Amino acid sequence: MVHIAPADNGTWKATLYSMAVTDALKLEKPVLAGHSLAGEELSSIANRHPDKTAGVICHDAGFPYALYDPARGDLQLDALDTQQKLLRLTRGEYSNDQEQLIESLLSNLPQLEKDLQEQWGNLRTMPSFSRGFPQSSDPIVAAIHAGEHKYTKIQIPCFAIFAVPPNLGSLPISGPERMAAEARFLQSSAQAKAFETKVPSCRVVRISNAEHLVFKSNEADVLREINAFIGALP
Repeated sequence: MVHIAPADNGTWKATLYSMAVTDALKLEKPVLAGHSLAGEELSSIANRHPDKTAGVICHDAGFPYALYDPARGDLQLDALDTQQKLLRLTRGEYSNDQEQLIESLLSNLPQLEKDLQEQWGNLRTMPSFSRGFPQSSDPIVAAIHAGEHKYTKIQIPCFAIFAVPPNLGSLPISGPERMAAEARFLQSSAQAKAFETKVPSCRVVRISNAEHLVFKSNEADVLREINAFIGALP
């Protein structure tokens, strides 16, 4: 029996569907590639089904929901984690030890406070720009965001492409759109370093002057690096 927790519904189902497709196609340990939000699903598969996948390729998908860096934290992930634990506590859903759950909650609070202070500072200095929680009218996307986890490891061969530094030439010199792009650049740079330090076996490639759809803006570079990654697999 498989239990799907409500908060994990989107990611868990996406993982199950991906595994069902590979089984239906009779693919034996394929290499899976994904873009952007798919980084969350790739990490889910890498952690839940490491024996069924030869490797994962993240096309500018290495955001905190793909690899959580405790040294930096992440407001959305830390807030969701705290929310889920509070719900378990108030609903009496702790399985073994209420003391352990409370201890875990207390350990979350310093990082969550740090995240909130950082967000507060951003909002005060840049009132026209907010990097708050993603909003979407698509129920599937909303469910996936609600099911985000703190994946701190990737247990299978990994290849992460980052559009760093990105192509900002088409954006205005200032304004919210420019600020958002620059904030994503800083996050991507930090995440690339996190992949290198936390997943030493991961092949990390930075492609400069690229767009978020890096496999389109820099197709030749991406194909060359993918071939190199797959060629080195056992």
